[in-house]
Amino acid sequence: MTIEITNESGYEVDETVLLRLMEYDLAQLHVSPDADLAILLVDEGAMEALHVQWMDEPGPTDVLSFPMDELRPGTEDMPTPPGLLGDIVLCPQVAETQAAAAKHTTLDELVLLTTHGLLHLLGYDHAEPDEKREMFALQGELISGFQAAERRRPRT
Repeated sequence: MTIEITNESGYEVDETVLLRLMEYDLAQLHVSPDADLAILLVDEGAMEALHVQWMDEPGPTDVLSFPMDELRPGTEDMPTPPGLLGDIVLCPQVAETQAAAAKHTTLDELVLLTTHGLLHLLGYDHAEPDEKREMFALQGELISGFQAAERRRPRT
């Protein structure tokens, strides 16, 4: 699996946590180890430009997802085939503001947003109430599981 993380935001982010998060989430969702994913961290100006271009909405947003091969989660018996998952674009500055409002760390907010972005790449949405319940429940399970795995991880 290739997970490429590029930080153009000017904001210091522990990219190794995001890498471990994606490895965890993708394994839990039974996505092929040969799938490719890109994560790009950008500043508010770049995020605003993308937000206007792709969503026709003003101002920077926290996360945007750009699916490529329209892959869906697999099962243990039938994992998702290899392919290009797509791109997740994050804005750490927006995440920092949201984290303060939610009373958790910016990294916790980025974990949430990255998982949220991945679920969008895999076809989940939250436009309808039932879709929202399903997506947010799965998002919560993945984040809780990752946090538990991180607590068990040996520190070097």
